Amino acid sequence: MTIQELLHLKESEDKVEFKQAKGGSVSYNGGTKLVPKDRRRCILGYVTAFANECGGYLVFGIKESLPHEVVGSNQSKGSLGELESKIYTDTGIRVVTEELFDKDGKRVLVLQIPSRPVGKVYKFEDVALMRVGEELKPMSDAQYLKIVQEQEPDFSQKICNGVTIADLDEDAILRMKEAYSKKQQNPQFLTLDKHQILSDLELVDGKKVTNAAIILLGKEKIIRKHIPQALIQLEYRNQEGKIVFDKRTSFTGPFYLEADRLWNTIDLRNGTFPVQDGPYIFDIPYFNDEVIREAVNNAVAHRDYRLTSETVIKQYPSRLDITNPGRLPLGVTVENLLTTPSTPRNRLLTDVLQKTGVVERSGQGVDKIFYQTLKEGKSAPDYSNSDDFAVVLKLSAVIEDKAFALFIESVQSELSDSEKLSVQEVMHLNQVRKNSKTFPFEKSVIHKLLKRNLIEKKGKTRGTYYVLSKSYYEFSDEKGKYSKTDWDQNQAFMLILQHLQKFETAKMKDFVDLFDGRLTRMQVRTIVQKLTDSKELQQEGVGKATYYTIGENFIKGMELMNKAIEIGMKKLKEDGEV
Repeated sequence: MTIQELLHLKESEDKVEFKQAKGGSVSYNGGTKLVPKDRRRCILGYVTAFANECGGYLVFGIKESLPHEVVGSNQSKGSLGELESKIYTDTGIRVVTEELFDKDGKRVLVLQIPSRPVGKVYKFEDVALMRVGEELKPMSDAQYLKIVQEQEPDFSQKICNGVTIADLDEDAILRMKEAYSKKQQNPQFLTLDKHQILSDLELVDGKKVTNAAIILLGKEKIIRKHIPQALIQLEYRNQEGKIVFDKRTSFTGPFYLEADRLWNTIDLRNGTFPVQDGPYIFDIPYFNDEVIREAVNNAVAHRDYRLTSETVIKQYPSRLDITNPGRLPLGVTVENLLTTPSTPRNRLLTDVLQKTGVVERSGQGVDKIFYQTLKEGKSAPDYSNSDDFAVVLKLSAVIEDKAFALFIESVQSELSDSEKLSVQEVMHLNQVRKNSKTFPFEKSVIHKLLKRNLIEKKGKTRGTYYVLSKSYYEFSDEKGKYSKTDWDQNQAFMLILQHLQKFETAKMKDFVDLFDGRLTRMQVRTIVQKLTDSKELQQEGVGKATYYTIGENFIKGMELMNKAIEIGMKKLKEDGEV
């Protein structure tokens, strides 16, 4: 937007707020002001209100009153990147900043604020704001309720005016018919007239064509004209952290044709890790075909097509990132991704992909992504960078633990199809392997794994923890680590003694660190207390100043032992045996 265009806008009609802010005087978050209505008239307040009202512009350096006049502003000068970052950190809203200059060099700062997602309300200091005249006021209960009860419209089901069945690609239709026939196990589908199959799948309504039909089957020029945001960009970089891509490929045709071409392009830079241990010989690809296809399919099925940005895939030698416009489906979060059934954003599009076997039933696609990735010994798929405006999936190509891949392979090879490990069981095994202290272990899953002898229970009561079964440590060639999972008091004391002989004193934290991953803090405290009670250890100080040294009973025992050795050596000398 140019300065001339801004000067013609009206605050009451064009979703814009003008601020002179000559000296950069508008507070970021209310500053030291105490009255709520005054605190709200800050950058965060306006960003929140505009987002709640479907977006708008916050402009600094132009007079509010008509006729608007450029006065220039130093607001956030030299720190626009920091401003965008702070707003995103504090609100989750991705604003775009732009500096404009008039012919006299006067600076104007424009903040472009996006609309809230469907059903989402943003708050400033726990208050949902909206603009009312010159004020930022709390949103009315009626408006708040209306927003949170919103349902996302099915973009894919809408009719695209001006498009006919002749605008659909014949090869894409044939590919869809083949997939449909295979999935439904009915060869007769291959003989169906294209109008019939398009109608059966509800991709057309009479002669009217839906958006889903265009995305899946449309000719390239039709997609570019009517739904250009449906294209997928694949960028390759030979180094992580590199800003400029080495190669970019655009996929702009119907998805039924582009899906294979996209995977084949990714696969050109793929490789494999050979894995072998006894009878278990197999290759693990850097990028798993099923995982990548399922992730791309999910992106196409669940993205928000009302947003004009494209799906972007960034491939690196050891990682692949998929950034998809739109937030996760309503009710789904990064935390409950695997446990909460989702409502498809594009129901028609998703239904067609399911009926033709391209995607799994709702929720099962993500299960497959996690399952395949974890069983290959790689780190879990990472959705943590997702927000209200984009879903970001990071997939690692690096095998974190080859032994874990062998362990899972050996287990699965001995189970029938109906008995094979579920994604939840594999995730629990992975978290046990990592000795996770934060993962929400489910009792029912733990019980199954114990019953299958895949994990072992250690400790008692509050000190209970779990380790993988012995076979995992055999695969990892770390049998010593397995033995360390069975500590008794004497073994623990020998390790504590070695530490005290080196450092003379130790605090409880030192002992806890000494047994990290093998004993819980409670178990360590119990052992230390027993050793203190038996005077093998000596406790000094109180509270946080408490520390431990070697105890008098141990010293006496060592003295007696040394005395016995001395007497024994003397006797041997007298007998002439030494």
